[in-house]
Amino acid sequence: MAPPLNFLFLQCEDIGRHLGCYGDSYASTPNIDKLAAEGCVYTNAFTHSPVCAPSRGGMVTGRYPWTLGNHLMRCTLQRPPRLFTHELVDAGYHVSWPTKLDFNFEPTDGWCTDTDYWWEAPPPEEPFFLYRNFHLTHESRMFQPSPAGHEREFPCPGEARHDPDEAPVPPYLPDIPELRNQLATYYDALSAIDAEIGQCLQWLEDSGQKENTVVILLSDHGRGLPREKRWCYDAGLHVPLIVRWPGLVEAGSFNNELVAWVDIAPTILSLAGVPQPGYYQGQVFMGDNKAPEREAVFAGRDRMDAVFDKQRVVRERQFHYIRNDAWWLPWAQEQWYMEQQPVMPVMRSLFAEGGLAGDEAIFFQPHKPVEELYDAQADPDMLHNLADDPAHSDTLLRLRSTLETFLADKGDLGETDERVLIEHGIVTDRIEEMKRGTRVTDRTQTHFIGPRPVPVTLEEARAFQESPQPHT
Repeated sequence: MAPPLNFLFLQCEDIGRHLGCYGDSYASTPNIDKLAAEGCVYTNAFTHSPVCAPSRGGMVTGRYPWTLGNHLMRCTLQRPPRLFTHELVDAGYHVSWPTKLDFNFEPTDGWCTDTDYWWEAPPPEEPFFLYRNFHLTHESRMFQPSPAGHEREFPCPGEARHDPDEAPVPPYLPDIPELRNQLATYYDALSAIDAEIGQCLQWLEDSGQKENTVVILLSDHGRGLPREKRWCYDAGLHVPLIVRWPGLVEAGSFNNELVAWVDIAPTILSLAGVPQPGYYQGQVFMGDNKAPEREAVFAGRDRMDAVFDKQRVVRERQFHYIRNDAWWLPWAQEQWYMEQQPVMPVMRSLFAEGGLAGDEAIFFQPHKPVEELYDAQADPDMLHNLADDPAHSDTLLRLRSTLETFLADKGDLGETDERVLIEHGIVTDRIEEMKRGTRVTDRTQTHFIGPRPVPVTLEEARAFQESPQPHT
């Protein structure tokens, strides 16, 4: 009888698919690339939220955050659910989780065995699940990019450092020195966490457990740049997923099936031979109990700290549909945390002075369209909205219906005013705390709790948007 599988779960913060194994020639990630060469690279893996706590909270519970109640960034569930690690612990696994939680709730007792730095100790005697978070790529590390201090801030080999002049600038952002420096900082941070990941993989090899351990490497959402983190475009939701399982996952393989972050919990329990709760909303994406391939994945965003917005998303392999339920709000609301990025004040100044045009100016438009539809294969930067293109009307109607059916089946607490969630004991009251702890404009303050009364159907919303009424 084969021994129980071990798991090494490596989670990066705020990174997209900017890795050598995903074809990024500017990146220097030899350890991650070696892991990919020994395992499988998933090319269509998606989180359900473009920000950390709802993304992580859904991942560890196997449930979409807007059905559970932890969909609002910086809310706190009053009745925390069980994590998949509860099931592992109950089944006899040694679960070590020494770094970041951030689920919009605190786990209940019994969710882990310890929070020790496992990579500094011998492996547990029991079958194990070992977690580590890699924080150097977090958005906050980009607030004060200082190339002169990178050797200290992001320790990695000198040849792995990045020249800002060579940085690839996405077309929806302006090519300015502040952005190039921020991009070089991000890639230097990637090199630094690659070195840390290499140390963890070496620890596993030295432990003698490599052949019996499934290694999973992923990110919580896209990188911390405007129109990436916090937004439901490809750059915010489409993230890396690499799995190494010696002897059972083909080395150097690629898998283009759709995988959702709510699939992580049921898949790990399935591989471990541990029964999964019946209320999970994800499905098993590998192993003997693999479910049929997904036709679509789903995502959304809600309040980010003190800034209200609401989007819901359905994504197929080719097409990406966004429904903007708060279409009267701009993309570029002043979210205090994001405003600390060096690029933000420069971008705002450029736009105010007429210095942004074309794709670079989209982010600063006064309001969003009611619906967005993109051909993600032809237009991965998602700059050409096809929602009003008659040639794609059938696709628009299909994805609109798919999303409506999904939300009707799963439920959507994003439709409920936050004050009602508080009154019903679903989340604690953090409204005044959020307001006091942020710098918000009058416009943002107006929309802190939820949307103003507007027509509720898409047809009415489109008509309302196209009318001569001012969008305030």
